[in-house]
Amino acid sequence: MLFTIPYPIINPVALSLGPFVVRWYALAYIAGLVIGWRYCLWIASRPPRIARREDVDDFLMWATLGVILGGRTGYVLFYRPEFYFAHPSEILKLWHGGMSFHGGALGVLVAIWLFTRQRKINLLAFADIIAPAVPIGLFFGRIANFINDELWGRVTDVPWAMVFPSDPAHLPRHPSQLYEATLEGIVLFCVLFFVMRRTDARQRSGALSGTFLVGYAIARIIGECFRQPDVNLGFIFWDITMGQILSVPVLIFGLWLLWRARRQPKLA
Repeated sequence: MLFTIPYPIINPVALSLGPFVVRWYALAYIAGLVIGWRYCLWIASRPPRIARREDVDDFLMWATLGVILGGRTGYVLFYRPEFYFAHPSEILKLWHGGMSFHGGALGVLVAIWLFTRQRKINLLAFADIIAPAVPIGLFFGRIANFINDELWGRVTDVPWAMVFPSDPAHLPRHPSQLYEATLEGIVLFCVLFFVMRRTDARQRSGALSGTFLVGYAIARIIGECFRQPDVNLGFIFWDITMGQILSVPVLIFGLWLLWRARRQPKLA
């Protein structure tokens, strides 16, 4: 206990006006979507211009539905199917937390496929506009996990360890939410920005999307080494977690997109 720093207890409710309640968790998703949308507009305005401003504007609603429906469905199916199938009304209580990135990614992927098919836009080229903005949402999402006092890390003796109020054992743990916010959010955003500005990735459909998927998978696999596994799942086998298992196909798909992108003609 001598080697811990105080956990900054923050009320998960950001604003309360009678029955109207705004939670930091909701604000995190709103901030990620709105800031990400503005960033996508900036990317779309630069060559190659494969989508109009109004296309990006319209996709914001599709992306919101993909994130929420896919993220919640993924969490229900991947992490706590027994509980939610026994208590189906709990599925709608998003303010209690419980969103899966892998499910959200599938939801957005479906949204991109449907949207680009309807608008007759190059699917992978449009995905390359969206992918660089995803780390923004990941950053705010992980900060929301920290504020919600959830998804904390494994027991440790590092000097920056924290004792989380919701931990029944009251042991010093890694603030793994902040590690993930840094790796999946800040670091991955910077990597994608560098690749976008310093290489010809924008001219090769799927290159930025592949870079994002590979980068996220690596960041998630590393972050899971410090994060306490979900209590209802534990380690799946050896010291491998569900998050790491789900990241393997993401990594493989990302590598395939990068391989494919190098063999495609450049966009004009």
